[in-house]
Amino acid sequence: MDNQFIFDADLPQSVLELKHRLENDPSARTNHMEFLPGMEQITSDVREKVLAQAESFDAEKFSARDVKAALDHERCTVEDFMALLSPAAAPYLEQMAQRAKFETAKHFGNTVYIFTPLYIANYCDNYCVYCGFNRYNKIRRVRQSPDEIEREMKIIADSGIEEILILTGESPTASSVEYIGEACKLARKYFRMVGLEVYPVNVDEYRYLHECGADYVTVFQETYDAAAYERLHLQGRKRIFPYRFDSQERALMGGMRGVGFSALLGLTDFRRDALASALHVYYLQRKYPHAEFSLSCPRLRPIINNDKIRPTDIGERELCQVLCAYRIFLPFVGITVSSRENANFRNGIVKIAATKISAGVSTGIGDHEKKYTGKTSEHEGDEQFVISDGRSFAAMYDDMERRGLQPVLNDYVYV
Repeated sequence: MDNQFIFDADLPQSVLELKHRLENDPSARTNHMEFLPGMEQITSDVREKVLAQAESFDAEKFSARDVKAALDHERCTVEDFMALLSPAAAPYLEQMAQRAKFETAKHFGNTVYIFTPLYIANYCDNYCVYCGFNRYNKIRRVRQSPDEIEREMKIIADSGIEEILILTGESPTASSVEYIGEACKLARKYFRMVGLEVYPVNVDEYRYLHECGADYVTVFQETYDAAAYERLHLQGRKRIFPYRFDSQERALMGGMRGVGFSALLGLTDFRRDALASALHVYYLQRKYPHAEFSLSCPRLRPIINNDKIRPTDIGERELCQVLCAYRIFLPFVGITVSSRENANFRNGIVKIAATKISAGVSTGIGDHEKKYTGKTSEHEGDEQFVISDGRSFAAMYDDMERRGLQPVLNDYVYV
């Protein structure tokens, strides 16, 4: 496929009419709970457990006494975790931070892992109303060639980074599994750790991508509220809620060493989504104890051509509360804080609860050559969302050291 710079808004009237129907007429949408042809269905009880507990979660029922008891317990139960997420825990944020800091130091020392994302394509078949890559948004669409991907990877690797996260828009047609696999093979030449954040696939396809060099897979469920999910994902394979939910388990069944989880906080009730995200990890961790698990905590960010995208109800104090609760409930799990958050917040939270941070970030296509060398690529695609912390790898590394932390580029030894 050749790179295209045709705006998606320049579409036939019939297509734009379909967009309007999808937005205004629920009967025009497919059933978001039914698997599409070709989507693998696995046998698992994890989804049922997570959704049942999230549905029954009443954040208002917890009291200060419940929060104090949760902080006093040596091991944090699910009920304790619910209390720590509740509004009643807000006055105890300092105590939560102290407990989270203790758990982080106990299990991770003063280390902080650094990685960078690389977007190689921004074509997308989905219509997700909050995403800059959605199929109807007016942006430049690009799919990088293997030579362009390798050039960007070499630039990133020369800066010193050893872990990369490869991302695409969700279009199996534009970014096939084979295309992603070739990118993994290229990444293995330059990096010690290779992660993927791409559209969900079946077990055999995850196995193929692992054989190509991918170590782990991250999937954002976006929201665990199935009704809200239906209203936010109007078209495309991403619309199918259960298939997306089962992605990490299929990845583990396909041999991936690790999996990452997240909701996009601010789309719906952030407390319930935070609970469900952690429970998703909690139950899979018990089912696959050999695997590595991580949690992210992204908040909704502005996107190109849409000034209405704003978080609903989660400020920095609420986000800090969620992260501290994550650490107390899941002390062994890695926690990533992305460049969606500002530098001051990220500098603080890595000393309390987070263990991984991105640096030298661009969410556009072909931007690393410009970022690192000053040269403008002839094939650049627009960004997925606006970042808040644009520090380079070198600046991030220095900042972490100055704050008494130990930056880690890789701790995985291949034998």
